[in-house]
Amino acid sequence: MQLILITGLSGSGKSVALNVLEDSGYYYVDNLPLQLLQQTVEVLAASRQERAALSINLRSARELAGLPGQLADFRKRGHDVRVLFLEAKTDTLIKRFSETRRRHPLADDKLTLTECIERERELLAEIADHAHRVDTSDLGPSTLRDWIKDFVGLPHAGLTLLFESFGFKHGLPLNADLVFDARCLPNPNYDPRLRPLTGRDRPVIEFLGSDPAAQKMLDDIRRFVADWLPAFERDNRSYLTVAVGCTGGQHRSVYLVETLAGLFRSRTQVLVRHREIKA
Repeated sequence: MQLILITGLSGSGKSVALNVLEDSGYYYVDNLPLQLLQQTVEVLAASRQERAALSINLRSARELAGLPGQLADFRKRGHDVRVLFLEAKTDTLIKRFSETRRRHPLADDKLTLTECIERERELLAEIADHAHRVDTSDLGPSTLRDWIKDFVGLPHAGLTLLFESFGFKHGLPLNADLVFDARCLPNPNYDPRLRPLTGRDRPVIEFLGSDPAAQKMLDDIRRFVADWLPAFERDNRSYLTVAVGCTGGQHRSVYLVETLAGLFRSRTQVLVRHREIKA
């Protein structure tokens, strides 16, 4: 059975993720208490469900310490287990709660909304280390849906290497494990012909492909990731996010991410994301 476990911060888009999986034919359970996870998976397996999505609610946070062992047990039984952890920046979550006028699950007479969000972030920090993390701060619902479809469509087993481009002027991605800064490279944005293009377009590829500094940085990042990837694999990591940033996240970082992804596809499972490119 392919089992997708969805968790993360309140307001980060878990409902969107669950709806995507439901529409894709997954049997789903929302707000499942963690103490019922083992029993639920056994029932689903006995009923020969092939795909299931389970959303774990915040009230299970105190019991999360035992979750890694449960996940390992599910995998030993042959299940394709994937954990999706959604998060977002605090100011983004505050805005979303304000717009929807929802009450935070941890809200009481003592904690402000900001304190509730940070407390929840602390409670769920341990599970985030075992999950494929998605920072939804700057994502529209349609982009998030596409990213989730890419995630569940990956073949089973092995470490998934995610290369993500971003713009520093919009902030660091929360889900990054490794971050590289490409702002020191020549900027295609200063060329009127290249400004409206992205790092996926041929003229920009040729511009950066002929620049010695860009090629040196590309080779350095490639070598660093290649050298340390076995260590992450030995650490039983299922996901590793390598983020490359430039000023706006349109040219240099996109070019590097696309090229790096092509270099590593023959070695491991690879995902590509461009945070600032909406289309």
